[in-house]
Amino acid sequence: MKRYLLLTLVISFLAGCKTPPPPQETPEEKTARMEWFSQAKLGIFIHWGIYSRGDWSESWAFHNGTVSMEDYFAQEADFTAASYDPAAWVQLIRESGARYTVITSKHHDGFALWDTEAGDVSAVRSSAAGRDVLTPFVEEVRRQGGLRLGLYFSLIDWPREDYPNVFRSGPARYDIHREPERWKHFLEFNSAQLKELQEAYNPDLFWFDGDWEFSSDEWDAPGIVRRLREANPAVIVNSRIAGSGDYDTPELGVPVSRPVSPWWETCMTINDSWGFRKGDTDFKSFDTILRMLVDCMSMGGNLLLDIGPRADGTIPEEEVAVLRELGRWIDSHSEAVYPTRAGIPAGHVQAYTTLNQRGDVLYLYFPYAPNESLEIKGLKSKIQRVRVVGEEKELEWKQYNDIDWSATPGVYYIEVPADVLDPHMTVLAVELDGPATLYEGAGQVISFNE
Repeated sequence: MKRYLLLTLVISFLAGCKTPPPPQETPEEKTARMEWFSQAKLGIFIHWGIYSRGDWSESWAFHNGTVSMEDYFAQEADFTAASYDPAAWVQLIRESGARYTVITSKHHDGFALWDTEAGDVSAVRSSAAGRDVLTPFVEEVRRQGGLRLGLYFSLIDWPREDYPNVFRSGPARYDIHREPERWKHFLEFNSAQLKELQEAYNPDLFWFDGDWEFSSDEWDAPGIVRRLREANPAVIVNSRIAGSGDYDTPELGVPVSRPVSPWWETCMTINDSWGFRKGDTDFKSFDTILRMLVDCMSMGGNLLLDIGPRADGTIPEEEVAVLRELGRWIDSHSEAVYPTRAGIPAGHVQAYTTLNQRGDVLYLYFPYAPNESLEIKGLKSKIQRVRVVGEEKELEWKQYNDIDWSATPGVYYIEVPADVLDPHMTVLAVELDGPATLYEGAGQVISFNE
């Protein structure tokens, strides 16, 4: 019987059978595993590679035909990391108030930041830097503490000869269904690199990208996640792994309505580019970034804000300034950032909102000066106190038309004097007599026809 089972396993492997999915979790087990992510609120994304010379976009430049592949890879000579200071990078990220960071271990161009033994295209073997630049960053993340580590990994590797697709237009190198062994060879390469990253760094999060080119079965996405979970049962995986991920990752825009997944993040650039671009000076202001962060928080999500260091390892001054300003604001308003959860539905108040974990403190965030007072309608819970977060000054409030025979609660009006306004985003803590309860109907008409 044992020989039969062993033979069956060998035949299945040689036939390229699909690996089983990761073990099923209970909803409670997944909630516990995702707890740190649900409270992270802000993460810092780092795009760094040979494209960081600043002339062209990362990987897409040759894929879209903007530049030849030969010219694109000539940038390796300029990837020096000469001024790279991983300790300063991590310190800056910690100063920003972020709770996690995600760095591109390998983009779609296949250029690896670590000393990979599975391939030859890396900072060590094929760039002017001539050294592993990922390990020092990871070591600093672990040494300084306070941050969870995420590694971006592209499933795509367009330049490799055993990867089918190369350019946006033009034929593929081969059909994976006609040459399954060639495709299997590529999947084994990917698996080997992921194993290296897992064993060397044991990240808290794998941030995949590029799954759109093939199906879940073709990537063997469940098998990838299963192997990662076998090594680290607590690892979190983003959604770009063909249906096998843990959370949603909308890109370059805060959702209008809350995503279906209980866990999500918006990944966002500070200017218009992921990697450093010399000509991209369209930097978002700190106030714009802050609104995006609070908007994500109000819907129970995180903001993964990207920075793009130059090829020498220096970070543009505009990006440094935004991260430091974020840190200053978060530090003075930390109560209304960590730990909070999604707020009340839009329409009750002209402000972003979150709730504390018990639900009995409603936080209001508004980047404007109210003309007269701040209105809250449909709040059935009774207000006990209103204070300014960061100043602890109490504010006056009134409730009108709270009639005992009506199901519609009265409307609250909070007086917000000019001298308590934050120059960027004012936050009020509305303390309630219990967990927030709301009326969301269309109002009530007086009727005596009972």
